[in-house]
Amino acid sequence: MKNQLIYQIAITLIPGIGDISGKKFIAYCGSAEAVFQEKRKALEKINGMREVTIDALCHPKDILKRAEQEVEFIEKNAVQPLFYQDKDYPRRLLQCDDSPMMLYYKGNVPLNTNRVVAIVGTRNITEYGKECCTELVNDLVDDGVLVVSGLAYGVDTTAHRTAVKVGIPTVGVLGNGFQQIYPAANKKLAVEMLKNGGLLTECMSGTLPDRENFPRRNRIIAGMSDATIVIESALKGGSLITADLANSYSRDVFAYPGKIKDLYSQGCNYLIRTNRAHLMESVAQLRYVMRWERRKAEERQTSIFREFSKEETLILDCFDDQDIISLDDIIVKTDLPTTKLASLLLNLEFDGILLALPGKRYQRC
Repeated sequence: MKNQLIYQIAITLIPGIGDISGKKFIAYCGSAEAVFQEKRKALEKINGMREVTIDALCHPKDILKRAEQEVEFIEKNAVQPLFYQDKDYPRRLLQCDDSPMMLYYKGNVPLNTNRVVAIVGTRNITEYGKECCTELVNDLVDDGVLVVSGLAYGVDTTAHRTAVKVGIPTVGVLGNGFQQIYPAANKKLAVEMLKNGGLLTECMSGTLPDRENFPRRNRIIAGMSDATIVIESALKGGSLITADLANSYSRDVFAYPGKIKDLYSQGCNYLIRTNRAHLMESVAQLRYVMRWERRKAEERQTSIFREFSKEETLILDCFDDQDIISLDDIIVKTDLPTTKLASLLLNLEFDGILLALPGKRYQRC
């Protein structure tokens, strides 16, 4: 397993191999280790393969040494490595083509809970923003959610701190390695989050919190969440990038409106005005759009008394104790032909047993 992990980390260090191409190479070769074992002639035949990439794969001594050092850091600091093929890797992220091949996690809550909500916004939070954010997190206490944000100043800090206070699990996604907490002022908060939540990053140890890391960090926040909620934002900034990413992943986006003259409401108003986000006034809108509200007993009668075929039972068994699963999970678990599965899912939808959600996901009603 250690040897396998070294190669999984090493492939993320190869110049010219990104998250998308790396997954393709692994699928073609069978494993991360097998990529390094490919002959030079075979690599040269791959369309678009750069010389620098081929050289690194054929002479990986330094890269493997750096990967070994990272494994030592992981073991010493109780970090959990999450390769994209691991069962504990955030399954929602797997639906995103540009999801990281490798993540590093410190925490005690699963990243695949039934409901994951991202709360983002400006670092320059106003009193209005604090009020909205605090009320939102407080009102989510009974919804069984995992709150995700970026541990930055402002909205992120308010969301994390309120979640810790009311007992909601919360995970901060970092734009740097675990050798430090950034910003340093949030170190105490980060330690508190580890008791009921965690910290997540795609950055190896030693990676500094450089500016270019944060847009990449934002794709993780958007991709691992069912919904992204923007509290306050100017017309430019990381929050709007996160919202755009969430929309590109077919996830729901919500934004709190503000006064038209307020600088840090202009971004939210823009998202709402251009139909990039649902208008957010309270948790009620979130529950309605995400279909979280509990259905009345009489609305469940079809699922109570309906008899299921063998194939339908296979589909329903995929949910186990989860409310929501992806189409990919259903395909793998049932092993049913795609055309047959599509028909079965449609019938279960019509009968009110399942609900189709954005991002090729299904919810058990």
